[in-house]
Amino acid sequence: MKTTRLKRKWRADKLERLGSSIFAEVAEWQREAAAAGKDIIDLGIGSPDRGPVAEVRRQLSEAVLRESSYAYPASRGSEAFRSQAAAWMDWRFGVDIDPETELVSLMGSQDGLAHLALSICNPGDLAIVPDPGYPIYAGSLAIAGVRPWLLPLLEENGWVPDLDSIPEEIWQEAAFILLAFPGNPISVTVELPYLEKLVALARKWDVLIIHDLAYSEMGFGGYKPLSILQVPGALDTAVEFHSFSKSFNMAGCRIGFITGNAEAVGALRELKSNIDYGVFEPVQEAAVTALKLAMTEGGKLAVAPLYESRRDAFVEALASVGWPVPRPKATMFIWAPLPEAYGGGGLAEGRARGFARELLLGTGVAVIPGDAFGAQGEGYVRIALVEEEARLLEAARRIGEFLQRK
Repeated sequence: MKTTRLKRKWRADKLERLGSSIFAEVAEWQREAAAAGKDIIDLGIGSPDRGPVAEVRRQLSEAVLRESSYAYPASRGSEAFRSQAAAWMDWRFGVDIDPETELVSLMGSQDGLAHLALSICNPGDLAIVPDPGYPIYAGSLAIAGVRPWLLPLLEENGWVPDLDSIPEEIWQEAAFILLAFPGNPISVTVELPYLEKLVALARKWDVLIIHDLAYSEMGFGGYKPLSILQVPGALDTAVEFHSFSKSFNMAGCRIGFITGNAEAVGALRELKSNIDYGVFEPVQEAAVTALKLAMTEGGKLAVAPLYESRRDAFVEALASVGWPVPRPKATMFIWAPLPEAYGGGGLAEGRARGFARELLLGTGVAVIPGDAFGAQGEGYVRIALVEEEARLLEAARRIGEFLQRK
């Protein structure tokens, strides 16, 4: 006798809380615009439009031809990679890292950000995360069953997280606080006294600091982003993520590392040893080459001058067509309030998404609406400087014509 049963839903509810649906939505808008004959200038996803220098590519190409490269790599990263990454931390920030216990390789920093809460928290724990913030910050909490306490980034504070606004009961309950300087989507920068205050608070309340430093090599005008681990005592209470994607144009290679507090690093290492087999050995060798070149011929690998030049050209071009936007001090992103014709910045639901869609369908220029990064992002859009200068100027020209029609 045939029986019937209710249709099972093969999709976890937590996927609704990952926050990346807007990126798929913008991709669909792009397909719609392309089908209508628009030439797409994609300033949405922050993927570098250039590859690594020739020496890095040569090392990678030579390593992939070696038969021995195809065994399982060490899940924690090769000794050569970990030692070189530790040496780079000392060279770049003056931080003494133990490559055996305080550093682990990752398949990009997003890999580590996605899994760290799983390895250091229990379901029901609480964590402090910024709003707006990179989507995986909150997404990782959904995966791990950790409750978020959203720390608003406000324009009146220069977008700098107000540590004094965090109630004592939240500090007392929190497992960790996750921040990024410079940030994504907002290019927030701070100086050493701020980091010292953060470390002091974390030590007082026994809270782990997670510092996302993916844009460490993208400071402009002489500004050099700081490591949280430069603060005395930070190794007791902080970990930091580093990425080769932005610093060395190796986004597709998927490599980065976490470094800092040995207990937290060790927890992530233990979790990942049960999940994956680490980064492909030739990619690690290419990353070692990139770090060595940075330490000996830094100017050759420097990415900041390119993005600083693009920033200046694009910001000036937008101002000339009637859309003045702030000039970021770091990163590859511009965080822009909506044009006055669309009401400027402010928390009116749906305005950023509506503007981004209209702009893309009308001009072929893709940007990401700010609410993709949290409720506080409403009224803003994130623009990635990932096209050559001529294309950025063309995007500004199209935007100007679009605004004139409004």
